[in-house]
Formats: sequence, C-alpha cells, structure tokens
Amino acid sequence: MKFVALSLPAIPATPDERQQLRPIGHRTDRWQQMIHENVALAQMLDDYGWEAYTFPQHELHTEGHEIGFSMALGMHLLDQTKRIKVGPIGYVLPTWSPVRLAVETAWLDQLSQGRTIVGFARGYQHRWFNLHGQVLGVQVATSTGDAQDQTNRRVFEEVYRILKLCWADEAFAYDGEFYKIPYPADGCPWPAVEMTKTMGAPGEMGDDNLLHKVSVVPKPYQKPHPKLFQAFSLSEATARWCAREGLTPVMLISHPESARRNAEAHFEAAQQAGRGDVKAPGDDMGGLRQIYLANSRAEALALADQGIPGYGWRTFWGHYGFYEAFRLPGQEGDIPWTLDSMERAHYLYAGTVDDIKRKLEEMVKACNPTYLVWWIEQGFLPLAVVQRQLELFSEKIMPEFVG
Repeated sequence: MKFVALSLPAIPATPDERQQLRPIGHRTDRWQQMIHENVALAQMLDDYGWEAYTFPQHELHTEGHEIGFSMALGMHLLDQTKRIKVGPIGYVLPTWSPVRLAVETAWLDQLSQGRTIVGFARGYQHRWFNLHGQVLGVQVATSTGDAQDQTNRRVFEEVYRILKLCWADEAFAYDGEFYKIPYPADGCPWPAVEMTKTMGAPGEMGDDNLLHKVSVVPKPYQKPHPKLFQAFSLSEATARWCAREGLTPVMLISHPESARRNAEAHFEAAQQAGRGDVKAPGDDMGGLRQIYLANSRAEALALADQGIPGYGWRTFWGHYGFYEAFRLPGQEGDIPWTLDSMERAHYLYAGTVDDIKRKLEEMVKACNPTYLVWWIEQGFLPLAVVQRQLELFSEKIMPEFVG
C-alpha cells in the first residue's frame, strides 16, 4: 500500500472553546495555530515517507470544523517539505470554472515540480456549494438520482471532461450543456490576429480572424496531469466510472464484503477499458479509514470519542446521512452515529498496534487497495497526541504494509 493522510484542516479548539469564542473561524490567532499544526504534520509525514498530504474543499466554516484546501496552503506546505505530495481530495467540480481550475492546478504542479495530486468530488454541503452553483443553477448532490442529483452529475462530468482537454497539448473547442469554449462558441473576437497566428497554438485562430479554439497554459509539470482521485466514493457505479476514466476512487464503503464487491466491479470495468495497470481487484483504489492507537482498545476508543468519530460525527457529519458508508450487508434503515456502528462497518480502527495490524491485514485480504487514506485528527485532538499516533503508525505498522 501507499499511505495518504487527509486533514480537514480544522481550527484547533475544544468543543467549549468553539462556543465561547464563536465564531472561532474569525480568530487570527487560531488560524495561525492551524497553519503551524499542518506544517508540523506535513513535515512529519514527509520524514516518514508518506505518499501525500491531502485536504477536502470546504468553505465558510465559521465553526472551524472544515477550513478546506487553497492553492496558498498547498504551496506553503510544499515549500516547507521535501518530497511528499500535497493537494486536494478533492475539488468540488460543479462549483468551479473548469479553465480556471485547470490553470490553478497547473500552476501548483509547475511551482512544486510535480509534487501535487488532484481529487474531485460532487459536493454535499449546501451553505457554500449552493452559493457558488447559483450561476449554473446547480445544487448539492443528493445521491438519490432525482433531478437535482442528475444536474449535479452532468455538471461534474462536463467540468471533468473540460479539465482533461485543458491539460492536453492540443488547442480545443467545447460546446457543452453548461460551458462554451471559446465564448461566443461561433468565434471570439481577438484583435491580435497575426501574433496568435504566428506565435500561438496551432488552430486557435480561424480563417475568419476569430478565435475558434483555446490552449490553456501553463500545462502541468506532470504529464499529462497530476494523479487524479475521486472522493469519497460509495457506489459500485462510481467505482466503475473511475476505472473507465482512470481516476483512483477513494472508497468510503469499508465493510469487507461490500469493499470486495466494489473492488471486483472496479477491476472488471478496468479490464473492459483495456487498462493494463489494473492487474487485480484493489489496484488503483483507495480506502478511507479513521485510526486510533493506544495501549488498549478502551483508550483508543476514548480518543476517537473526543475526536472526529465521536464529537465530529455527532455535531456535524452525521447530519448529512452517509448511511450507506456504515450499513452492514443486508441492513436497512438509518444507521446510528456511534463508535460501535463505525467499528462494525470496519471504518473505525481503534486499538493497540497489533489490533491495527490485524485490521489492515483484513483490509488487504478483502480488497487490497493501492492507497490507505487516513483521516487524521488535526484540530480536534492536541497536536502532540496526533503526532504520537502518526509516530506509532509510521514506525511500527506502516513498514509491514508498504509496497
């Protein structure tokens, strides 16, 4: 396996401080603490040989739970480390202008000389998603297949297709449902005709002296583009789509039986697409887990209860459903947001070093993913506790599973 850490990142605070200092997202001193913690963790992961340090894209969290990724944060962390890759898992594509995202991503890849990755998501948080999506009339994904969900998926896939065209070498035109490139689609005025005809990308200018194609610069440092991930995936249909498109799905589904089913579906679709790099179920897939290490399972569960699985899911993430993530085979209805349900779904790993080794061996046996993505606790537990967790894992567990 390759090992990837996911940080929200979060403004460091206890639950009481989040109430007493509301809105803690306005506090510059806590922002500086958050930045310091993420630099320290990135450097630690870098020293231990982790593959990547990643973040989701979320915004407007005055409560300080999910600050999200920015190009500025990515470049700052890259400047403070030596070899680890940094990037988002992932950008919520329906909220982005595809050409602008292609440019920003290529800049980060060029500045870091290929030390970035890119992940994509459809989006589920109304407060900021609907704000950005209002121009296209797109709202959050519902995962129900209703009209809103279908529109969200159409925008997501169109932005994805345009991104791939932007990163390719050839100039292109695109006449889609949501975007026209260039604009107007029948030809864009461009007075510097001779300059572009003699110095620009071939095909940009037409015989009518209008711009009929664009060529986006910069191109990524990595060719044809950085490694692409899809986050955080639940369904077999998404696993198959990723296999066809060449993205790495990071699966939230964690029960061994369900994880194996998705890995087999991904492998089957990859073979049908002629992908020679996917040689067995689990190749080019990832699994998201939360891991807590201590001298006993009880101590580890106490840490989990103070952190994201306990406090975080009770106060925030549990309100968004995600029942499919923790549903056992054959189980129906809503799933209680408890540590027990997360353990039973094999999503939460809590215990001693030997306990976690057994859990990872179980994961390898079930679906053998190329990537383990560990959602770490930055911001919810003290930095020293998080560092000790990473130290134990990196020194006593990771060496047995690398490769």
